[in-house]
Amino acid sequence: MQLLLIRHAQPEYARVNLGRADPSLTEQGLVQAGRLVEALAPYRIARLFSSPQLRALQTAQPLADRQKLPVEQIKGLAEYDYDLDHYIPFETAKELGSDAYKRILAGHLPDFVDAELFRTRVLTSVDQVVSSCAHEETAVIVAHGGVINIVLQDLLGLELPLTFPIEYASVTRILVSRTGRRRVASINETGHVRDTLRV
Repeated sequence: MQLLLIRHAQPEYARVNLGRADPSLTEQGLVQAGRLVEALAPYRIARLFSSPQLRALQTAQPLADRQKLPVEQIKGLAEYDYDLDHYIPFETAKELGSDAYKRILAGHLPDFVDAELFRTRVLTSVDQVVSSCAHEETAVIVAHGGVINIVLQDLLGLELPLTFPIEYASVTRILVSRTGRRRVASINETGHVRDTLRV
């Protein structure tokens, strides 16, 4: 089977007084999400999975509409910031020069994250997707930069959890053999949204 790992499109900055922040996409993000429809048109997509976070669900929706597929939410595919009362887009964090930004840039998870717990729930959730799909199927997972990086760290045997700067609405392809062996076919394909991304 084939897994297409999609990072959500560009989200808004968000901060709330109570509960957790769950930002929607920006206007640019909605454009990026729309472009995924044509970018993924060559694939015969059988299943569509998503993180429960709004930015991922909104990214998945145009594809779901075109493919006439339900969006199957899996909480374990949520980003490590799921319970925070704020969301700061990476480009804004860079401008602020935050400690979290510096850690992420160096390839490390923010210090508030239980790295092993995050890794375990992400890999368990991806296993759940693979086991629920037929071998000949192509499945899409719309998730987050941290989630995709954890999958790549596991498959490539990387030391750092955040090695790759996964771009908004990018496509990373994973191939799964009949024996269950997984290999990385591509990382961070962005041709369909290159003009919408910051350099």
